[in-house]
Amino acid sequence: MVQLFKYKDSEIEEILKSIVILIDTREQENSHIKDYFDKKKIEYKSQKLEYGDYSFYIPKNETLGISRELYFNDIVCIERKGSLEELSGNFTKDRARIEEELSRKRGRLYLMIEGATYEDILKHNYNTQYNPKSFIATLKTFEARYNINTSFISKMGAGNYIYYTFIYYLREYFKYGLRN
Repeated sequence: MVQLFKYKDSEIEEILKSIVILIDTREQENSHIKDYFDKKKIEYKSQKLEYGDYSFYIPKNETLGISRELYFNDIVCIERKGSLEELSGNFTKDRARIEEELSRKRGRLYLMIEGATYEDILKHNYNTQYNPKSFIATLKTFEARYNINTSFISKMGAGNYIYYTFIYYLREYFKYGLRN
């Protein structure tokens, strides 16, 4: 484990400004997220991730004692689901694959479900035959079993959610030595 320096608030702010978002190379249909990053001048890079669709790294910064890039993909990541239909398919047809992926993950995982609400599951506002009661049961079981934080986000808010989830995680990490 890396021993963290005690950084001043101004140094932490400098580190936060240098964050580079990692996007898994298999991630598809995310132009709205990349557009947000481009518009806000948030640096990002495509790279194969072992689990999750998004994570980040901190570039080398000798002035602040960061002698090499610090990758956080084994510490925190976001798994994006573009719809309830996609998640429903993961919980039914691809259940073994998603459970295997979740069991391999390290660190904290945020599950971001785009374009839907929890209420949409309850009201069966999705286009699959997956029973709402079973859908909720699987979602809540996986949250407990694999220590997942689930958020329902609009497509318009997805890039913001990804960026600020990582920014505030990183800030707490450097301020307080946050570990999962």
